[in-house]
Amino acid sequence: MNHFLHRILPAAVAFAMFAAIPATAQNPAPAATKTKADPHANDLGYDDTPMIPGLPYRVHDKTRPHPHVVTPAAQLGGAPSDAIVLFDGKDLSQWRAAKAGPNGGIYPTADPAPWKLENGIFEATPGKSDIATVEKFGDIQIHLEWQPPATPRGDSQNRGNSGLKLQGRYELQILDSFNNPTYADGQAGSIYGEWPPLVNAVRKPGEWNVYDVVFEAPKFDGEKLVKPGYLTVFLNGILLHNRKEIMGITAHRQAPKYQPQAAEESLVLQNHNGGERFRNIWVRRLGGYDQPEK
Repeated sequence: MNHFLHRILPAAVAFAMFAAIPATAQNPAPAATKTKADPHANDLGYDDTPMIPGLPYRVHDKTRPHPHVVTPAAQLGGAPSDAIVLFDGKDLSQWRAAKAGPNGGIYPTADPAPWKLENGIFEATPGKSDIATVEKFGDIQIHLEWQPPATPRGDSQNRGNSGLKLQGRYELQILDSFNNPTYADGQAGSIYGEWPPLVNAVRKPGEWNVYDVVFEAPKFDGEKLVKPGYLTVFLNGILLHNRKEIMGITAHRQAPKYQPQAAEESLVLQNHNGGERFRNIWVRRLGGYDQPEK
């Protein structure tokens, strides 16, 4: 091989090898641009998570209804936006005089509530009837503020005695139980005649006490009880009953038992011997989980 061929042969071979390489390899296409994931894609949930046992929803299900918005009161203890105000200091238009009726209940009459009202507070007037709400209720949350007389009178059950009777039947006792011994299932905070409160959390005579209560009404199928009632009770922010089962209609010196009743009945405030004062009473109807949003 002459000197000239010896010089050009490597270049020719290199050119032939380069020509055989596909054009796409010679000039590779730009790398594909990755699409950036939407950081908010799952803010409202998922559609590929496991099902929650016993429910028609997945964990974090994006189709699950959101709870209704309820605006709290501007001041602690005030009525929220969805509350039914039973007393706001102005009048007793939500209440009527009450009397005993069928099936162990106490019911509103057509007569106005006969209790004393002044300075934004109403008071059980000695010798007058109980009072009952015009509106009837089933499952509810209740806020009620009550005050025994500043100067104690009497003792045991004759000292500052009243009561909140759910559906006119199931009594949450109101009593001046500050240094006032009485039977355990009759003191303030008791489910009368059934369950004493877990603790005695009542304030001194003349000071205001606050009940916050959740009441689950009993359920009947005709004459048959299919679900008893339950009470959860806080007095002055302290737990007295934690979803405690109600045994039946509460009564003095009688064993509790249920009688058939309507699904909704009035709330009753008892007038035992007068003197108990009340203010700021409101209720909220309780619904179930996963209700439609609108």
